This record gives sequence, C-alpha cells and structure tokens, in this order.
Amino acid sequence: MKKLTYLLLALFAMTAFVACNDDESYADQKKAERSAINKYIADSAVNVISETQFALQGNTTDVSKNEFVLFQSSGIYMQIVRKGCGEPIPNGKTVTVLCRFTEYNLKTDTIQLSNIRDSRWDAVVDKMTVTRNSADYTGYFVRGESLLQAVYGNSSTAVPQGWLMPLGFINVGRPAKEGDEVAKVRIIVPHDKGHAYATQYVYPCLYDITYELGR
Repeated sequence: MKKLTYLLLALFAMTAFVACNDDESYADQKKAERSAINKYIADSAVNVISETQFALQGNTTDVSKNEFVLFQSSGIYMQIVRKGCGEPIPNGKTVTVLCRFTEYNLKTDTIQLSNIRDSRWDAVVDKMTVTRNSADYTGYFVRGESLLQAVYGNSSTAVPQGWLMPLGFINVGRPAKEGDEVAKVRIIVPHDKGHAYATQYVYPCLYDITYELGR
C-alpha cells in the first residue's frame, strides 16, 4: 500500500486532467464530449449497432467488423472482444471480480491510466466485490487493491456504472485449461457513467477491460 501511495503521488504530479473552463457551460462541455466520442467513432471506423441487432446476434459484437453496440439509455458503447470462460455471475450472488484495464481519455486522445500497458502499475489488479440482483449489478472496489479507486475514487469505493454494465453479457471465470481466456470488452463511457474525475470534468473514456473471477 505504501508503494501504491508513493506511485500515485508521482502520477498526480505528471498527469494532466482535463481542466474545467469556468466560462464554459455544462451544455458546452457535453457538446465537446459528444464531439470527442463522434471523432473516435469516425477515426476508428466503428460500426455502431442497435440494441435490437445486438440481441439478434445473441448479445455479441463482431470484432472483425469493429462493431460496438450503443445502449441508448446510458450512452455507453460496448464491444465484446471475448465472452470469456466460466459463466455469468449467478443471480443473487456476490463474487470477487479482478480487472485489468487501460483508460483512454477521448477528449485529450491520450492514455490516462493503465495496469496493462504501464509497468509501474502491472502488480496492481483492480479487485471489486460485485452483487447481482436480476439484471442489476452493484460493485465496490476493495480499498488499497484498486488503481482506479485510488486515483479517482476519493472516499468512494463504488464501481462506476460503465464498468458494471458489461457484466450482464459476459462470463466471469478463471482459466482452468488450455485455451481458456478471461472476458474482455472495449467500452466507451460518458462522463456521467464514469469515475469521479470524468464526471467532474465532463470527459468520456474508452476502456479496454478484462474480467476474471477472484477468490
């Protein structure tokens, strides 16, 4: 924990968050966010599909076509890269889920945080407890065992909605034999479904996230 705290202080000293312009209205900030998302979709040749098409495809996305499903009610875009081994979280159960991620700030077009692509953080696996109640998922990071929570969570350990939403469509297991792989998604998360800093400074993030059953 001391090592993590020291490194986080260094991270804060070198990371530039999107500053909130006092003269810019919330409506203007949301327009800028929308523009950043649209630019990523256009530049990356994302093929946006509807929730209806997603359901017809068996709740999968065709990665070869760079498909992302848009969930209209939340504004979240999701691509399922791998469904993963194991099974979905059982209804009524609470489980431990381990995540690795890379976070891209779409407004600044930069990698902002990662425990996959940054060797300083590769020992920190984000650990959260997740409870499923029918189609609803709630989650809390284990304090001291989450890079995202340590950097952005302040006093809150609640998992952002953007990280929980994929759990309704993937398996959460542990590789047990050759060929088994953990679930992986790419997801565009608007500010109001993201962490505290994204919400405060009104910027969208793209995440590559893996989900693995913990112990």
